[in-house]
Amino acid sequence: MDYQGFFKDALDDLREQGNYRIFAELERHCGAFPKATSRGANSAGENALDDVTIWCSNDYLGMGQNPKVLAAMHAALDRCGAGSGGTRNISGTTHDHVLLEAELADLHGKESALLFTSGYVSNWAALGTIAGRIPGCVVLSDALNHASMIEGIRHSKAERMVWKHNDLEDLEAKLAALPLDCPKLIAFESVYSMDGDIAPIAQICDLADKYNAMTYLDEVHAVGLYGPRGGGIAERDGLMDRLTVIEGTLGKAYGVVGGYIAASDELCDFVRSFASGFIFTTALPPAIAAGAAASVRHLKQSTVERDMQKSNVAKVRAKLEQVGIPHVTNASHIIPVMVGDPVKCKFISDVLLKDYGVYIQPINYPTVPKGTERLRITPSPVHSDRDIDHLITALGELWEQCRLARQPIAAQ
Repeated sequence: MDYQGFFKDALDDLREQGNYRIFAELERHCGAFPKATSRGANSAGENALDDVTIWCSNDYLGMGQNPKVLAAMHAALDRCGAGSGGTRNISGTTHDHVLLEAELADLHGKESALLFTSGYVSNWAALGTIAGRIPGCVVLSDALNHASMIEGIRHSKAERMVWKHNDLEDLEAKLAALPLDCPKLIAFESVYSMDGDIAPIAQICDLADKYNAMTYLDEVHAVGLYGPRGGGIAERDGLMDRLTVIEGTLGKAYGVVGGYIAASDELCDFVRSFASGFIFTTALPPAIAAGAAASVRHLKQSTVERDMQKSNVAKVRAKLEQVGIPHVTNASHIIPVMVGDPVKCKFISDVLLKDYGVYIQPINYPTVPKGTERLRITPSPVHSDRDIDHLITALGELWEQCRLARQPIAAQ
């Protein structure tokens, strides 16, 4: 077999479909987020503008630039050095890890929390371990769950039933088809990252109670952003105590990196003791843990960042409506601008970067279904009114150039 030829042909197919991904080489400006320097060339081989404004970051609140976070990380570097030195079991559990887990347990009103190297790993390891080690467990998974949840469920080798996205009738029908004493785990997200819609958490918990099921809620796109202390949609809606496991990330609204679960003492200890994705990997550096803890503590007290973000999200939505740029209406902070064509979506992204100094990564298949290609916009509290006006002007001009459909223009 011509192995290299096989790889090349597969990549060529991606390019022809408009789904080949180009990484933008960015250097964020410390203290000036969302500004960055774009280095290297774009997909056309042309040099991109040096100065760009990032409009698609998951650093939703700009906490990656927060002085408290940076100070905590600098202090931990000076105190402990760079790395953790090992797995959590072999010298890698530092005081900063313990403090961070305590902050996360407190954030979600749970007895314990367990820290992982990323949100992907926390889902993969926790779901794989819980569902895989409970005899006869059946996992009921929302159809739009993240790849990390799907991989964790697959890794568990447990029976799985996929229920229609946010469809309570379908979920109940599947629960009712199982014996009441059958172990069950309902796995779902709060805010879904591509469409920005929100799960009916209370009603799912009602079904879990009725049919004797555990609940596993992924809050990665909600922690830090919702609730009086940033505990997510479940905190906002007063539901944290009804959930068996709450999973979150430190790499989005908290601006650092890492993932975690929060649950009972026994459940966290169970995952700690049996999950290979926790046991056999080097622990996060203590400076990362210290920075994340500082971010969590700050957002427990401060609502300024959340309030400013909500204001900017509303401004961007209103201006998109004024110029007729189609976008998905939802109750979250995520604004999917719908293009519906992979080639045009990538073209718009390239030209935004090259000619307008605006960076928005195109979202194409397989991240989203074919025909729903989009630009996923995430306004932050540190985008200025001038940034917003420039974004809308650029999108309007490119929409016209690509002859894309507009939605009915809102009344002025």
